[in-house]
Amino acid sequence: MKKITACLSALGAAVALMAPAASALAQQRFITIGTGGVTGVYYAAGGAICRLVNKDRARHGIRCSVESTGGSVFNVNTLKAGELDLGFTQSDVQFNAARGLAQFRDGGPHGDLRAVFSVHPEPFTVVARKEVNARTLNDLKGKRFNVGNPGSGTRAAMEELMAAMGWKMSDFSLAAELKADEHGPALCDGKIDGFIFGVGHPSANIQDPTTSCGAKLVSITGPAVDRLIADKPYYAKATIPGGLYPNNPDAAQTYGVLATVVASSKTTPETVYQVVKAVFDNFDEFKRLHPALANLRPESMIRDGLSAPLHEGAVRYYREKGWIK
Repeated sequence: MKKITACLSALGAAVALMAPAASALAQQRFITIGTGGVTGVYYAAGGAICRLVNKDRARHGIRCSVESTGGSVFNVNTLKAGELDLGFTQSDVQFNAARGLAQFRDGGPHGDLRAVFSVHPEPFTVVARKEVNARTLNDLKGKRFNVGNPGSGTRAAMEELMAAMGWKMSDFSLAAELKADEHGPALCDGKIDGFIFGVGHPSANIQDPTTSCGAKLVSITGPAVDRLIADKPYYAKATIPGGLYPNNPDAAQTYGVLATVVASSKTTPETVYQVVKAVFDNFDEFKRLHPALANLRPESMIRDGLSAPLHEGAVRYYREKGWIK
């Protein structure tokens, strides 16, 4: 009888020791940030955010992970479906989603979409095989061109640009729909003549083909582009500096958007608050985690490129800092 009692006591003690660990595990929350292709800046920036969130997870109980996705439009739709907690999206895609325009016309305005902050500029970047000798986008008409995968912000922007220029997909001999991490190898392998990609710079996605096969950056300019920028509040002219990439000593003139981080109103305020706090309480470290983040300023990030209402959790932090009233 004494033996049984001793065993039961030992078991009870073990259960008691396990209880706090089980409780901590039960309280832990797992969140996912939707990004883009693994070679793009979204994926790297999402990893930077999660790194800072996870650094303090013992305090707030949140474990953050990134998911490589189809990009901006995919992330917005997946947020709407409740399958992501936060996601990256271009400022033009955020604008259209909040208003039910363009690719979101059939579904109507995304009333639950909430802005968190904007991040780096994303110039639309056209890269061509050096053998094509392209100097402008017009030189790629009739060629094999990657227009971006469906569901990406790049594809949405390309369709808007083509409409402004009066182009159709049939104006290319091949309108490829490769993902961002596929178009560089396809270019160097001679399967396509060029591609467009909305991305922060410098980007490994552009570095690889310019290094591997001498690919050239191509300017996106002209009257149609000027009209598009004038008509759309989320676009602005941009310059990709010369010498930023191998074999490209001259600057490329283009235009672009801002990368933004969004959430759903159904994402809990505490979750968004802790994500925002992790970024801005460790802001110098955040900027060092990728070159595209180096010149960010908090006052611009909480204002520029944001079309949807600010998330309640973000508002809480920005008020604590005195950045908004």
